[in-house]
Amino acid sequence: MELEEAQSTPRESMDYDVVIVGAGPAGLAAAIRLKQLDEAISVVVVEKGAEVGAHILSGAVIDPIGLDALLPHWRQDEARPLTTEVSEDIFYFLTEPNGIRLPNFGMPKLMNNHGNFVGSLGLVTRYLATRAEALGVEIYPGFAAAELLFDEKGAVTGVATGDMGIAKDGTVSERFTRGMELRGRYTLLGEGARGSLSKIAIQRFGLDKDREPQKYGIGLKEIWQVKPEKFHKGRVQHSFGWPLDGKTGGGSFLYHFDDNLVTVGFVVHLNYENPTLSPFDEFQRFKTHPMIRDVFEGGKRLSYGARAITEGGWQSVPKLSFPGGALVGCAAGFVNVPRIKGSHNAILSGMLAAEHLVPALAAGRAHDEVSEIETSWRASPIGRDLKPVRNVKPLWSKFGTIGGVVLGGIDMWLNQLFGWSPFGTLKHGKPDYATLKPLSEVTPITYPKPDGKLSFDKLSSVFLSSTNHEEDQPAHLKLTDPAIPVAKNLPLYGEPARLYCPAGVYEIVYKDNETKSDPRFVINAQNCVHCKTCDIKDPAQNITWVVPEGGGGPGYSNM
Repeated sequence: MELEEAQSTPRESMDYDVVIVGAGPAGLAAAIRLKQLDEAISVVVVEKGAEVGAHILSGAVIDPIGLDALLPHWRQDEARPLTTEVSEDIFYFLTEPNGIRLPNFGMPKLMNNHGNFVGSLGLVTRYLATRAEALGVEIYPGFAAAELLFDEKGAVTGVATGDMGIAKDGTVSERFTRGMELRGRYTLLGEGARGSLSKIAIQRFGLDKDREPQKYGIGLKEIWQVKPEKFHKGRVQHSFGWPLDGKTGGGSFLYHFDDNLVTVGFVVHLNYENPTLSPFDEFQRFKTHPMIRDVFEGGKRLSYGARAITEGGWQSVPKLSFPGGALVGCAAGFVNVPRIKGSHNAILSGMLAAEHLVPALAAGRAHDEVSEIETSWRASPIGRDLKPVRNVKPLWSKFGTIGGVVLGGIDMWLNQLFGWSPFGTLKHGKPDYATLKPLSEVTPITYPKPDGKLSFDKLSSVFLSSTNHEEDQPAHLKLTDPAIPVAKNLPLYGEPARLYCPAGVYEIVYKDNETKSDPRFVINAQNCVHCKTCDIKDPAQNITWVVPEGGGGPGYSNM
């Protein structure tokens, strides 16, 4: 059977009141809240990961405000996913040989982590999934929502999951299975940062009109088991500075939780300028700092992952509501950048959407725009969390690390004390893909070889992420123009995809390495950890990330 004929076969469909894409904290919170308010509402959650939590990655120091609002008695539950409360807050500015501890009393109150919990957001989503299913929510992991469905008026009417069993050459294999249509009166998109369907909805409905460009970072994370004498349960340590230069935004964290486990992470803001910068290698280099390396010496690296983070904040959040649905969580961009936290706002946004959908459903409405979702969030706890920090990111981008952090701190203090900023609301300027300088204008960065003890290569790291894709399928990383990587990006930027990708997906392969003759751009889609950085940072906007077959990608256990 030809592919065109196979895909003309009608798909089976199922009807629900609400269809939710993404079993993250936002999507699951929305599902739970819908059922809490009206148990008769039918709700389905479709998740591209092989199981709930498989694609979830976060720091994670979690502000419990969202969980407290959604499940007030979660702390008394023996199955609760968070048990380590923050006991110590440490802030450092690192130079190459040394570091300076910053006084806690100088930090704005909102930077205080006491009362928060250290743990795994993946475990939180698994916990939320069990609570959702107990209320009657249907959850389908391993099914990737690949297409938005529209009615004759252009409103969203649900989603279709991707076809399975299309071979790499585009033919129909013996395992071909047609996707399924999940139709809903309303559809919530909670795919996380740079979700493929969210991207389509934002473009189709002009949801980013009159908004600042969304900004992003890439977050890289490892979990280590360290020696007992180096473990300090509940310690939360943040730092900025080395190894990044003064013009490149980013920072790092070490979180001690559970039994001798330490999460180490590194964030690079994706508006960096030097095309030879590699976020992965900056992360590996960070662990060798004299004030950092001692924690991990003699320890064991257990897991690795990477994910894009929305950083635009208050001024970059797109319009949430559209005909037939809404954006929730990081699909909208509710991360508080200086706090490095977003899961609490994701949960609150899912609840907010649910609370406005319930009366719409009760009134018999369907496929229209529930505009209250958009008009209410800025006056909600989400807006009150994001507005005071709205200038931290643009100040850092404009004035560099030291100047930006100082001015950002002053601005947060003024917002905290007086609810006022001398800067008003600053603009972000260029989108992240437009910030790279040509090779001719930068000093190339040379990274040391990994030692296999503290620093590692990409491929051994991807192995720890348990990433896997069905090999006989079309690449889910689409090039608009296959000639651009070699013809344009290589001579101008050295083809930065091979460096900004944290999983070794992209390579330039030469027929003769010595003469650099006949370069080819190679995509190793099997390695992809679904971070979406390529979709964001490619300077030609030539790479589009779409969902692979459901169940493919990383298999994070407790990230």
